Amino acid sequence: MASRRRTTGRSRGSSWGRTLAAVFVLLLLAAAGAVAFVVLTPYGPTQQTFIEILPGSSTVRIGRQLQEAGVIRSQYAFVAMRWVQHGTLKAGDYKFDHPAPVSEVYDRIRRGDTFTIEVTIPEGSNMFDIGNRLEQAGFGPSQTFVNVARQEAGLISDLDPQAKSLEGYLFPDTYRIGPKEQMPQIAATMVKRFRQTAMQLGLKSDFHNVVTLGSLVERETALEDERPLVASVLENRLEKQMPLMTDPAVIYGLQVTGQWRGTIYASDLQRDTPYNTYMHAGMPPGPIANPGVKSLRAAMNPAQTNYLYFVAAGDNPQGKSVFASTLEEHNRNVAEYRSAMKKAGAR
Repeated sequence: MASRRRTTGRSRGSSWGRTLAAVFVLLLLAAAGAVAFVVLTPYGPTQQTFIEILPGSSTVRIGRQLQEAGVIRSQYAFVAMRWVQHGTLKAGDYKFDHPAPVSEVYDRIRRGDTFTIEVTIPEGSNMFDIGNRLEQAGFGPSQTFVNVARQEAGLISDLDPQAKSLEGYLFPDTYRIGPKEQMPQIAATMVKRFRQTAMQLGLKSDFHNVVTLGSLVERETALEDERPLVASVLENRLEKQMPLMTDPAVIYGLQVTGQWRGTIYASDLQRDTPYNTYMHAGMPPGPIANPGVKSLRAAMNPAQTNYLYFVAAGDNPQGKSVFASTLEEHNRNVAEYRSAMKKAGAR
């Protein structure tokens, strides 16, 4: 009998042990399930939600921001992800617009997948054009950028001490800009891109003349193979002290002085601005636009020709410029161009 009682005691003890073990396993599974639910189940906004993470923010602060904004369920899950995945969390503006696991949210901030606005600046844009594009993208009034371009000429004083603005040095490209970037930052980024491009091209000196000539070439033709030829015409005329007589320079002068009416008229050629290359010999006082790589390269290496005249591609129904070495030849080209224009209009 004593032996049976001892056996019953052990059985009860074992039963309690198994019960406790089972409860522990269930609790562990429940906790794991809860953690998995918090970490793996997508959560977050279905509409655009913007979060600005400031430089120097701690993981705890970022997690709290995200939880308060409804991007994640738990800030503690975010902190746990930091312990597991490590990595550096990057400051910036972030856009969240769909439910996602906390691991995806964490990875985006670790990668610095910030929200930016894409703005494309075409080759040949001037500071007025750039200002308009930035205004359309929501960065503020166009005139604000124009003012910055005029006030921040010191950014390029080492390249072009004569520069009165950043015109010519705001490199045309596609930029991804943070939504809170200010106009001075944007202008500085464009100047930095110009410097990088100039280095790649081997442009190390005579920036003022090269960029000014490149801007004229850019506005006179969009055809790559014509650019060295257009550059040669301008160089040849300068060498012979002939006025350049370029309409884009006249137009730019009218824009700078607030006289541009959207279309160039014969009377505009008589308006005396420093950029009127009909009235003033030599190069205009500075760039009239922001040239791209191909026009800069053409300005650095003009073709060797005897050309002094051309009918610009933009004015030719055939879509290409016509070059001439003599005024007589040029007049024939102009007459042919006018005839072609009439025929094109008649159709």
